[in-house]
Order: sequence, then structure tokens, then C-alpha cells
Amino acid sequence: MRNRTLLPAALLMLGALTLTLTTACSGDATTTDSAPASSPGPGTDTAPSVDLTKLKGIKIVSDNSAGDSCRWATSYPAVPGAAPMTAAMKKDVERRLATFLDDGDDAATGCGGTDGADDFEGKELNISFTFLVVSGDVVGVRLSSLDRGAAGDGTETRTYWYDGEAQAAEDALGLIADGSRDAFVAAVKNQLKEVQGADPSYLDATNASSLLDDMTFAADGSLKADFDRGNVGAPAVGRRSVTFPKATVTPWLSGFGKRVQQQTTDPSEGLDLGATSTPTPTVPAPKDPGEDATDCAKVKCIALTFDDGPAAPETADLLTHLAQYKARATFFLVGQNAAAHPEIVRAEAKAGHEIANHSWNHPDLTRLTTAEIKSQLARTNAVIKQVTGEEPVLFRPPYGAIDNKVRSATTLSPVLWDVDTEDWKYRDANRVAQYVIDKAGRNDVVLLHDIHPTSVAAVPVILKTLTAEGYHFVTVSRLRAGLGRS
Repeated sequence: MRNRTLLPAALLMLGALTLTLTTACSGDATTTDSAPASSPGPGTDTAPSVDLTKLKGIKIVSDNSAGDSCRWATSYPAVPGAAPMTAAMKKDVERRLATFLDDGDDAATGCGGTDGADDFEGKELNISFTFLVVSGDVVGVRLSSLDRGAAGDGTETRTYWYDGEAQAAEDALGLIADGSRDAFVAAVKNQLKEVQGADPSYLDATNASSLLDDMTFAADGSLKADFDRGNVGAPAVGRRSVTFPKATVTPWLSGFGKRVQQQTTDPSEGLDLGATSTPTPTVPAPKDPGEDATDCAKVKCIALTFDDGPAAPETADLLTHLAQYKARATFFLVGQNAAAHPEIVRAEAKAGHEIANHSWNHPDLTRLTTAEIKSQLARTNAVIKQVTGEEPVLFRPPYGAIDNKVRSATTLSPVLWDVDTEDWKYRDANRVAQYVIDKAGRNDVVLLHDIHPTSVAAVPVILKTLTAEGYHFVTVSRLRAGLGRS
């Protein structure tokens, strides 16, 4: 079945959303009561702004499904020079995904298939990341997981740390000196006594490492410890947090913790993890092709669209393929990936491709509140505008999930597709290429994903074959204009 795509274009754009920081009051530790509804949802995680240009050669490891019966999206950063931390995140993401799918080693192929599809109805897993510190000899990352099939609100957060001096990964409790951990845990328990619904007895020396797994510094040097729902009280209590001001927490910190605190409050100019740096992947430097005058009312047009990027080196390779055939495409970017790869986004725009919005971290927008939907789209728009100078006018809802609430939350114009290659499920370049060649027709919008090497490898065959058949490859907006839809 085809999803007809050509909806009216938007006239207005979303403004950038200002990120806020959580700051602690001076004096004694403060406690935060987070109601269940306030648990961090997809893309709502906020943290001090970090300079990602220090991360040379970073790769965002992203994957997701596009099936109606099983919706999941996972993403974590592979940080050059911090292999142990990357390995820890990879292991955690794979564990959470396997638990969600409950399909062992064959989970990816089983998801969304005909067997047991009903078991996944209404469920969703979203794992995203936020950089906390990228400076000096330390890197900090928070992984946020939302499993809508789990008990309670299904939200889990965890922070991962890398010590470039020791060339070792650290968990959150590694910020605290060994000799100070008992005193720190006792202080946390004491503060939890003041938190409504919390039970300090849930936390003790035997489980401190697993419960105190999400700790971050604010820009003022204070330390915040976040607890997942049910970790320090009954699940109905929701998420809770305790914040210690700088003067209180500093004496408890390990040497590593003090360096993380310093790099948060006063970041260094560069990043040195004590390992051989990985060269930044080459990104094409295309010439500006100018305006596309293709008239789709007179010639055969087709719009190739690529979701979930940018990815390195896949998207860079794709740009080279497109340039060889003077083909234009539309890229629906995931905000957190665009923020990590601004040089690729810039190259896409300079080559004459259309840059569009695909949310911040790929959640099902229909499951979010109106405020969360706006945050997802506004944060992504802000990154794109910062890099290219222009805000998108189009967006593609993840999984194609859209309703009146989503439509009313934005002035961006939604774009679905006519041809779904299912390239997320079938990682076979020949199959993907042949499917597009067989199924695509005039004025169709084709769905592909540039995070998959096999999908990128299929593009040259698609371009060569359909060009010979007289097709012109245009952006979605050019296609709409040629069909008289503004």
C-alpha cells in the first residue's frame, strides 16, 4: 500500500528551543521531586553545552526499525580514543534491545515480522545519548532509554565516563574517591529522607554502584545524582534526584572526579585522551550547483529521501554517488546526529540537496506530549539552521507516525513516502536497488536510510538505471513545485 505524500508546504518555521541547565542552590544539598510525568522523555534530556568539534573522527552508531508492529531506535557515540567507554555503551545498548525484542541473537530479523508481531503492538524502545563533557582528558555521555513496553514509565538513564589519563572507562561512582564513598552514600541517604515518597533504605553499600549510575556536574560545579523510577522507592514515586553544591561535594571527589568537575566548569580548548587520534573522514567539498530548474510537470521526476543521518562515512560516500549523476535528494536528519556531524550537513546543503527534519532522536511523535513534539522538532531545526543558515520547511515523522496532535504542534510540512525499501530490515544492496527500480514510478518519493552501508551501496545502481529510463532526481520541494503544490 502506498502512502501519498504531497501535503501542503508550511509557511512558517519553528524557532530554536533554548536548552536549560539544572543548577543547585548554595549551601546544603538540595533534593528534586520529579513526578512520573516529568521523567525525561525522548529528546528532552538537557545538559551543559559542549563543543563537539573537539571530537575528531566520531561515529554515531545508529539503528532502528520502521515496522508498524515493532518500533525501536538506538543510538550511541563511538568516541575515538575511548574504546573501553564505547564498548560499555555498545554492550548496554545491545542488552536493552535484546531484552525489548526478547528474540535472542535473531532479534533484528524477527522484529516486525509476521510471527508474533502482535506481541509488539504499541511498544517502543528509544535509546539516545547526550554529551556531558568533551574536554581536556575526559569525556562523559548519558544514555537515556525509554521502553514503553516496560513497567512504570520505562525510563532508564546512565552516565558513562572516560579517563584519558588512565585510559580507562569509569562508571558514575568513579567520580567519588574510594575512601569517600561511604560518606557520600550516607549523605545521599540523608537527603532522600526529605524527598516525598523516597525510601533511603533502598540504597546501601551493596547496590550503590548500580543505583548511583547517573551522576553529572552542572556548570556551577554542583553534582546531581538521578535515580530511575522505583530505584529509591515504590515505582509510583517516580524519578528522584539529589544535588550537592560544589563546596559540599568537592572533598568527596576522586582525582578523576575533580578533573571532570573542572572540565565542566572551565572547559579546556581541546581534547586529549592520550591515544592516537582517528582522522576525520573525508567529506566531499561540492560546488554550489545553483537552483534546480527541473519542471516535473514536463519530465519524469523522482525524489530519493534518506532518513536518520548524517552518518560517517556513509553519508559522505552517498554525496559522492549523487554528485556523479547530478542528482538531488532530500535528507531527513536526526538532530543528535546532525549536531555531531555539522561538516556533513554543510556539504549536503552546499551540494544543492534539501535538508529536512526527522526529530531529535527518532521517537514515535504520536506518543509524546505537545511540548515534547515541539522540543523534538525545534532542537533539530536549531542545529540545522546553525550549520546551514536556513531552517527546514519539511519534516518526516519517525515510523511515519502522525496524527492531528503532531500536525498541530508544528508549522513544518509532513512528508511520508510512496516506496518503502525496507532497507532497515534487508541489509542487501542488490535487493534494495532492484526494489526501487521495480517499484518506483513517476513523481514517487522513495524511502531509504543513509545510516546503512548497504543502502548507500545500492544508490549508484538506482541512479544509473533510472537515469537511463529518463528520470530526473529532485528534492521533495522541487517535486511539489512541479506538481503545483506549494
